[in-house]
Amino acid sequence: MLDLLAFGFGGPSEWMIIAVIILVLFGGTKIPELMRGVGKGVGELQKGLEEGKRQLHQSMHEEPAEAAKTPDPTPKSADTTTEPSQPAK
Repeated sequence: MLDLLAFGFGGPSEWMIIAVIILVLFGGTKIPELMRGVGKGVGELQKGLEEGKRQLHQSMHEEPAEAAKTPDPTPKSADTTTEPSQPAK
């Protein structure tokens, strides 16, 4: 690919040739359908990226808050004089 760019591939005339070839291969009626599919795919990709960013951002800000909400594992009451339960016979 870089070799093609080094030899000047990518100018306006080359892109016109590529456009004509695509038009001949796919026809005038298929190109809008192809572009619509590509557009939907790009839109879904962008939605997925935004959702991932939102979840990452949300999880980064929730983590310290959830740590503060975690109850203390040590019991507050000093009453530990409960009798063991009797096994059922």
